[in-house]
Amino acid sequence: MYLNPLFTNVSQAERVALVQSSQLRSYRRNEVVLAAGSSSDCVYCVASGLLRVVEHGKGRAHATNVTTDFIRQNEFFIGPSLSEDTYQAKHTLVAALPAAVHLIPVVALRKICSSYPEVAIRLLELAIERMAVMRNQLRRMSALSTEDVVGRVLHQLTVLAPSSMGAFDKRISQSVIASYSGLSREVVNKTMRDMEQRGLVRRDDQGVHVPANFASTDFGNLLPAEENLARAEPSRVEPIFFESFPAPASDPSGRKPEDD
Repeated sequence: MYLNPLFTNVSQAERVALVQSSQLRSYRRNEVVLAAGSSSDCVYCVASGLLRVVEHGKGRAHATNVTTDFIRQNEFFIGPSLSEDTYQAKHTLVAALPAAVHLIPVVALRKICSSYPEVAIRLLELAIERMAVMRNQLRRMSALSTEDVVGRVLHQLTVLAPSSMGAFDKRISQSVIASYSGLSREVVNKTMRDMEQRGLVRRDDQGVHVPANFASTDFGNLLPAEENLARAEPSRVEPIFFESFPAPASDPSGRKPEDD
């Protein structure tokens, strides 16, 4: 009956109801999980993989789509408010890597928060922590050189999407790195190529390797990938339907619900 460590102290009956009213869906890399402007009645909890939050600016799409955040395993993407059963998405949610995502009905999560204030408090703390990381990143990136900006992002990706042998997943494209760093893909490509030639970064079939002392970020000092993977919570889900909470009404991405 695993869904997320956040619900550890929730009663077994209510955890069962929460899990069974939710849906577990799989998404391919670059597949849209939630489109900006669409209506949703769900909170998105990542069981595995990595999602990115995309802000759409005005103008040419290739120049104004910016990755503002990443949502990793056991983290949540919540709409503007939990007070309404449905909301209109302001951002697009995209699978940066193949991902499994729990779609938790807003009404069900709100009921849990009402019964267990510590869950609501922890959700608020997570939101505050995420905003602090984003503010610090924006402030520091505005004062860093291009190489330092790219190095900082590579460090974060080693924590967010660890691969084996101290690397981050090679499926994270330079376009995604550029979108997150606020640089063009051409600049990111040139900077990473220069880093590779100087021995600061190494790429192979396992991924992109970044030395442990290469950089530090708000995520903390870089850990070997094996430690990051070892710390990840196992994702064990056996969803079956339960009537205590309503299931999500629809899939905002336009896909039909799959039978779990």
